[in-house]
Amino acid sequence: MLQLVLPRIEGWDEENEEFVTIAKEQKLTLEHSLVSLSKWESKWHKPFLTKDTKSVEETLDYIRCMTLTQNVDPNTYKRITNEHINRVNAYIADSMTATWFRKDAVKQPSNETITSERIYYWMIALNIPVKFEKWHLNRLLTLIRVCNEESKPKNKVARKDFLDRRRAMNKARKEKWNTKG
Repeated sequence: MLQLVLPRIEGWDEENEEFVTIAKEQKLTLEHSLVSLSKWESKWHKPFLTKDTKSVEETLDYIRCMTLTQNVDPNTYKRITNEHINRVNAYIADSMTATWFRKDAVKQPSNETITSERIYYWMIALNIPVKFEKWHLNRLLTLIRVCNEESKPKNKVARKDFLDRRRAMNKARKEKWNTKG
């Protein structure tokens, strides 16, 4: 989870000649999860996980969808600064896991669009409990990849390797027994 603190805003009341609080300090607890992704996609009717640049309105709305804090005044999101957005983007990009994959095991990037429904399908197909929809999204995607890799049949020896070893064994037997063939 990520916590953003939006500081209190004060203004000057000229009539009473004193500082007044215009907006109280607000703490927002955020979670980049399948739940937040699903909320955002249902509102905007487009996939979130693309390389397309999001508008300021779309970005602030995703932060709203990520918010776990209850009863937040909608005007609070207007107070989010570029520094806050940079922190949110860094949090979204974090892998949130110790699991890593060998570079040679990485497949070519697919052109298929990943949406929340596709991720839910993967979870169902791999028997991943739906309660994991609240995990950090990158961690959930890593779990899906691990489950997918582990459920594949173990690598069989490539046919060429098999034939090469067979030829070498035959050659060794011929030399041992001094035969032609």
